[in-house]
Amino acid sequence: MKKYFVFFCALAGFAACEPSADEKAAPVMQVIDSLYQNGEYQKTLNTIRELRANYPDAVESRKRALKIWQEASLKMAQEDIARTDSALQATTRAFEAATNIGKRNLLGVKRDSLQVRYDALCGTVRMIHKRQKE
Repeated sequence: MKKYFVFFCALAGFAACEPSADEKAAPVMQVIDSLYQNGEYQKTLNTIRELRANYPDAVESRKRALKIWQEASLKMAQEDIARTDSALQATTRAFEAATNIGKRNLLGVKRDSLQVRYDALCGTVRMIHKRQKE
């Protein structure tokens, strides 16, 4: 009986020394923080996906990563909105200045496409803001 008790205590001691899932995920979180701080938002999102796949039990790390995910997604969407808005304004000016009916029709299609994209991106930003408040 004494042998079993010693064996059980030794086994419990070894199990207690094993790093937690969050401790194992800490280096990946450092990479995620670094990528986010450097403005590499797409790489940040890809690394967060890897964190989710490789460390499903690292709950605290995943909670922190979720906040970074939302911030990175928001910044990417805002950058995309700025590019889309610039293209939309340029296309609208070209549409209004066009005299050739064929060119005007093509510019109208492009303008409508950019407007839909702009509206969708604005909706994405609204949803991110809503989820951040939750």
